[in-house]
Amino acid sequence: MIYRLLALNIDGTLLQSNGRLHKSTKEAIEYVQEKGIYVTLITSRSFPSAKKVAKALRLDTQIVTHRGAFIGKNIDKPVYVNRIAEEVTYDIIRFLEGFPCQIRIVHEKFALANKYKLNHNLMAKTVFSSGDPVFYSQQFVESVSETILEEPVSPPKIEVYFENSDDLEDARTAIRGMFSEVDMLKLNDLRLEIVSAGVSKLNGLLYLGEQLGIRSNQMVVIGDGMDDLEMIEAAGLGVAMGNAPAEVKNAADWLTRTNDQHGVTYMVKEHFRKQQPIQFLRKMNLLK
Repeated sequence: MIYRLLALNIDGTLLQSNGRLHKSTKEAIEYVQEKGIYVTLITSRSFPSAKKVAKALRLDTQIVTHRGAFIGKNIDKPVYVNRIAEEVTYDIIRFLEGFPCQIRIVHEKFALANKYKLNHNLMAKTVFSSGDPVFYSQQFVESVSETILEEPVSPPKIEVYFENSDDLEDARTAIRGMFSEVDMLKLNDLRLEIVSAGVSKLNGLLYLGEQLGIRSNQMVVIGDGMDDLEMIEAAGLGVAMGNAPAEVKNAADWLTRTNDQHGVTYMVKEHFRKQQPIQFLRKMNLLK
């Protein structure tokens, strides 16, 4: 099989545990692009945050952000956006404010969260990795529902960080019963993400593939999380990082090294060096 697209998760895949991009990873992505392969990022991060990583990798391609709800190259000209409706957002926020949790509306141009202080440090890596504060406003308010009552918002995603795992399960069950307009993803026992119904990393990737004329069996996906599982299963070549959970590893076609062992670089060197450049394959009439 000839692969035409490489899709990469960011956290736990491209980035090392210290949040940095290794020089070898940048070189590997450049190597793949020189072969004419379309490289994209598929992430739950906000668009500004993902765009920073794309720039560091010298990617000028459409990227799939907000877990598939916002796809584009430029923030003001997305090719696809699927938002949670204003009234649904308000009703869900009002409901969630009955639980001890931090609620975070993740818009492509700003983040809005309540000032609830969690007794654990789940927020440390997520809030402050969301984008450069110079370009991405992060506001903390006493009441999110009161704020959006005055200024309604239709976000691509809502993040919720619970104090107790039982509360997460209760909230998820209730929201599922009350709101058919949204889908939810449980990332761990305390973290829940809410997006518009039908939104997922996989659907975002497939939409991008349709726009580019690239079939799923012509795609390579590299990921490490449970939210990457669907993409890894659907891709022509699904690759799990060495730091991925067992379920993700078992679903993958190929297992690479961990993010701290430069797993993306290793996979690229092992596989893509065997594939001729896309331009050459077209010239030889080997690409359909």
